[in-house]
Amino acid sequence: MSGATGSGLAAGTPRTLRLVVVDDQPTIRLGMTMILDHEPDLQVVGEAGDGQAAVDVVRALLPDVVLMDVRMPRTDGVEATRRIRADEHCAAVRIVVLTTFDDEEYVEGALRAGADAFLLKDAEPATLVDAVHRVHAGESLLDPKVTRQVVARWRTLVGPGSGAVGVRAGDGGAGSPAGRVDDPAWGSLTPREREVLVEVAGGGSNRAVGAALGLSEATVKAHVHSLLTKLGCENRAQLVVAAYEAGVVVARGRAAGTGLG
Repeated sequence: MSGATGSGLAAGTPRTLRLVVVDDQPTIRLGMTMILDHEPDLQVVGEAGDGQAAVDVVRALLPDVVLMDVRMPRTDGVEATRRIRADEHCAAVRIVVLTTFDDEEYVEGALRAGADAFLLKDAEPATLVDAVHRVHAGESLLDPKVTRQVVARWRTLVGPGSGAVGVRAGDGGAGSPAGRVDDPAWGSLTPREREVLVEVAGGGSNRAVGAALGLSEATVKAHVHSLLTKLGCENRAQLVVAAYEAGVVVARGRAAGTGLG
C-alpha cells in the first residue's frame, strides 16, 4: 500500500486519486492494490477486511473512491455503503461495489444504499481502472454483464412496473420514478434523451455515448442529468435499472418495441 499522496506535482499533472480497497480476502486486496497503484494518477491509501473497518478507514482518510466488496464478515459491504452515505463528512466519497454473478441480493441492497457503480470482481485491470476514473468524474455505472441479474432480482422483489428503482438511502421503501412506459415521466423524454438512455443502458460512458450520437461530453452529461430528474433516479446505476424495469430498453442496449427507440 502506498504512503501519503505527494504534493510536488508539475503544473498540468492530474491530481492523484486516493483510493481505499475493501475485501475480506488479503490476496484480492493485494491484487487490486498492485493494479491501481501501477497507474500514475491512482494511489491506494487504505485497506479494510470487513465492512465496519471500511467505515472507520473511510471516515479517517476521506478517499476519493472506495472499492467495496459485498460479502464480508461482521458488517457486509451493503451496510458499510449505507453508513458511509449517511455520514455527511463522506459526501464526496464515491463507492464502486465489487460483485459476482451470485450477489444479486447484495447488489440490490447496495443500489438502495447509494452505491455509485457495480463491477464484476473478475473484471479486467483496464476495466477496473476505467471504472475508478469514470466514477470520480461524476458518472455512475452498472456493468452490462450484471445488469440482467440486477433487473431480474429487482423484479422479483418489487414486481414489474412498480417504480421502485429510485430509492434513496435510508428510505426503506419505494421511490417515485416512472415504472411503466405509459407513465407521464417516460412520455416527457425528448427523442434525444431516449437515444442517450439507450446508450447509457448499454454501459456507455459519457464519451462513448457522445461518440455514438455525435454529441459533446458536456451535452451528454446534461441529458443524463435531465433523465435522472425526469425519471426520479438518484444516480446512473438506478437509471439503467429503471430503463430495464420499465421495459424501454432490452439486452445489448437496444430500445424495446415501445416507440422509445
